[in-house]
Amino acid sequence: MNVFVTGASGWIGSATVDELLKAGHKVIGLARSDVSAASLEKKGAMVLRGDLDDLDSLRRGATEADAVVHLANKHDWANPAESDRAERAAVETLAEALVGTNRPFVVANGISGLVQGRPVEETDPSPAVGPGSNRGGAENLALDYVGRGVRTIITRFAPTVHGTGDWGFINFLMSAARKQGVSGYIGDGSNTWSAVHRSDAARLIRLGLEKAPAGSRLHAIAEEAITTREIAEIIGYSLNIPVVSIAPEDANAHFGFVGRFLKLSMTGYSERTRELLAWTPSGPTIMEDILAGAYKEAGQQ
Repeated sequence: MNVFVTGASGWIGSATVDELLKAGHKVIGLARSDVSAASLEKKGAMVLRGDLDDLDSLRRGATEADAVVHLANKHDWANPAESDRAERAAVETLAEALVGTNRPFVVANGISGLVQGRPVEETDPSPAVGPGSNRGGAENLALDYVGRGVRTIITRFAPTVHGTGDWGFINFLMSAARKQGVSGYIGDGSNTWSAVHRSDAARLIRLGLEKAPAGSRLHAIAEEAITTREIAEIIGYSLNIPVVSIAPEDANAHFGFVGRFLKLSMTGYSERTRELLAWTPSGPTIMEDILAGAYKEAGQQ
C-alpha cells in the first residue's frame, strides 16, 4: 500500500515509517522542515511538505494514498485549546478525503483520561465529544466516518512509549532526578502507568492498518500496570541516587509539568488487541530500557 503518514518524523511516527517500509509498503510522510524531509528521503520514503494547519496538503496526501496513519499532534501544553482545534480540523480533513473509499484510516489517541478509577478497556468509548473536548473529540469524530465508507482504526497509546531517544514522560522524570539529586515518586508511589516499547507500538500500527476491521479500538499496551514507585526506584538505581517520596503539593515544583501526570493512574488492557491481530509485544520493558541506558542523555544538556 501507499501509506500517508502524518507525524512521520516524530517519536512514534519515525518508527512506524521504518516498520511500514520493512513490510514492503510505500510511505509518503508529511514533513514541515528540511531536516524532517531529508530524514524521510534517506529512509526511502517520499515526502509531502506541510503541517497540521496546511489542510490542502493533508487532503492531497489522503486522496493520493491507499491508507492514512495520523500520528501528528501539536502538543502545545501552553495552549491546549489550539492543539485540540488543530487535531479536529486535521482528522475531519483526512476523513472527508477518504469517504466512500473503504481505505484504512489509523488515528492516534492516548489512554489517559478516558475513564476514572479503573484500567481502560478497548470497549470503552472516549468521553471526548465535540470541538471543545480533549483532542477536539477526534476519536469519536473519526469513528463517525465508519458509516460513510472509511475504515477507521483508533490506536490508543500507553502514557509512556519508551525507548532510546524518548523525549516523553520517562525522559522528564530522569531529567528531574538528575536536577534534584533524588529520584522521586508522589505519596506512597502506588499510582500505576501502562507502557509499551516504541518498536511494539509501530508494529501494532502496521498490523492494524493491514488487518483491523472498521471501528476497531486498539491498545498499544505491553505492560499494563507499573507503579510510579517502581519507576522511581529503577531511575534511582541507574543514577545511584536516593529514592524519596514527594508530597503531592510539591510535585509540580519537583518534577515540572509532568508532576500533574505522575499523580494519576493511567493504565489499560490490551487482551482484545492481542487476540485480534496476533500482536505479541517483544521489545524491552521500561525497566530494561532504563537500566540499558536508553535515557543516559536525559537532563545532560
